[in-house]
Amino acid sequence: MKQIFCVGELLIDFVGENQGSDLSRAVMFTKKAGGAPANVASAIARLGGRSAFVGCIGEDPFGEFLLDVLRENRVDTQFLQRSETFTTLAFVSIAEDGERDFVFSRGADRELQYMPEVKKSFRGNMIHLGAATALLGGPLEKAYGHYFFDGLTQRAFISFDPNYRHDLWKNKAAVFRKKCIPFIEKSNLCKFSLEEAQLLSGEESLEKACSVLHDIGTEIIVITLGGDGTWLSTRAGQRTIPSIRVEPVDTTGAGDAFIGCLLWQLAAREDLEHIASDVEALAEMVRIANAAGAVTTTRFGAIEALPDQEQLNRALA
Repeated sequence: MKQIFCVGELLIDFVGENQGSDLSRAVMFTKKAGGAPANVASAIARLGGRSAFVGCIGEDPFGEFLLDVLRENRVDTQFLQRSETFTTLAFVSIAEDGERDFVFSRGADRELQYMPEVKKSFRGNMIHLGAATALLGGPLEKAYGHYFFDGLTQRAFISFDPNYRHDLWKNKAAVFRKKCIPFIEKSNLCKFSLEEAQLLSGEESLEKACSVLHDIGTEIIVITLGGDGTWLSTRAGQRTIPSIRVEPVDTTGAGDAFIGCLLWQLAAREDLEHIASDVEALAEMVRIANAAGAVTTTRFGAIEALPDQEQLNRALA
């Protein structure tokens, strides 16, 4: 089983539950652990995989809480850094259909420093790069680029998720696209929402969007479509993989559960060099990953809502 290194942000989600989609009207918030790459690391570990988180949190009670959550979920934290800067916070609104919006108060996540000793751990393993805050400049973006380059030189399998957040990129969509292109070009696998695929490709249809993104360079594309399943695309074929039906209460972390489950399955394969040409095998993995994402939407929060193997097997039965 390959180890999967997840690079990016770990933060506190303050969730305004049952407040509708308007944060200005929310009066009560519940503290949850969040941050897309940390969610992915936890999703992998909860399913029995080997994951490590590379990021930065504050030397404060919120940071202690987040560290405890990762350890409770059996995520390797040896490369987790601490900073005197306060832990990053996100305030999350949830509408009646489970969809959410974010407002960020950035802190320690941007202080991540590059650690050269991590490089040797990448060889023969996998890297997942979540970009919600990683491309906004500062030490984090520099470290992120270093780890990406290290992954390439160590011939690691690389997964990229742009994690586009409108609140962080207001009026800067073109800059966001430009910064994502090198990662799309060199990553083995890219996971997008429909909005992200359209934004980064400049195309509306799934087929045309994937054609553009494949031309940039990525071999495997998965585009999550919520209750409609996932669009899988490689140069060998394209198809929609349906999901299971659930009553969602909170979609936070669903995409992270999906990609975590997909990476967990890929990590169990001895040889990933030709996986992009095996559409049938990928389609079955996506079917299972869809169920992991769906289960996550049935509970509030991200990490605590992620399924373990028993819960995933029940959903698939």
